[in-house]
Amino acid sequence: MKIGISSQNFRTITGHAGKARRFFVYEGNSANDLQLIDKLDLPKEQSIHESNPAERHVLDDLDVLITAGCGEGFLRKMASRGVKVLRTSEQDPLIAAKNVIEGKPLLAVEIEA
Repeated sequence: MKIGISSQNFRTITGHAGKARRFFVYEGNSANDLQLIDKLDLPKEQSIHESNPAERHVLDDLDVLITAGCGEGFLRKMASRGVKVLRTSEQDPLIAAKNVIEGKPLLAVEIEA
């Protein structure tokens, strides 16, 4: 499973996912197998908000994207790309990724796209 997490500061989970350009990318099948495999630092034109929906995007490879907040447009765009979006108030990216891998709920409301 590939999990992306919006993190504009590369420390905590941040919101405004549609305009976000920085993401942690984790991969794993269990909490013990979870690994940080990439830190994306995209140019502004590659944010989901600015990108062309008809073109392939690097976030298309994700199974799940975790964010602190996003709008309806972002949810629709990610759903069309086959990516499940979860919103959380959890601040720690690793804890959030482990919870998803283990099937545990995240803090706050989960939104499925």
